[in-house]
Amino acid sequence: MVINMEFLKGEDIYLKLDKKTAGNIRKQWLPAYHFTICDMHGDQVGGCDLRIGYNKNAYYGGNIGYHINENYRGHHYAGKACLLLFQLAKKHKMDYLIITCNPDNHASRRTCEYAGGTLEEIVEIPEDNDMRKIGETEKCIYRFSLLNY
Repeated sequence: MVINMEFLKGEDIYLKLDKKTAGNIRKQWLPAYHFTICDMHGDQVGGCDLRIGYNKNAYYGGNIGYHINENYRGHHYAGKACLLLFQLAKKHKMDYLIITCNPDNHASRRTCEYAGGTLEEIVEIPEDNDMRKIGETEKCIYRFSLLNY
């Protein structure tokens, strides 16, 4: 599927496509888009990605990941990027998305709330999940119904 990415632009940020990855069925990695988040001056303020589809890994790791460079935090750039990514997910006929974060990551929890997510649960990550290998133990699971966007 070829999608023109011109619509990934808001009032104060836009998303620049860096690459697409095909996913890996064996590792249960979903196909994904990877973006740089830029302000309207072209400065790189962070990055984000959208994983297309649903599986157990996406439930614990989320369909969207994001980071904002320290100098640019506090402007809702991550939340605004998520809202743009919702439009791309809808083009892939996705009905909902999951975004996860650590329970003590208050900034990320605020981002999920800003973008309109509903906290479904706080879960313990299964022992066989790769995130356990890097010391992760719990995740907040936020659900976003794309029917609202």
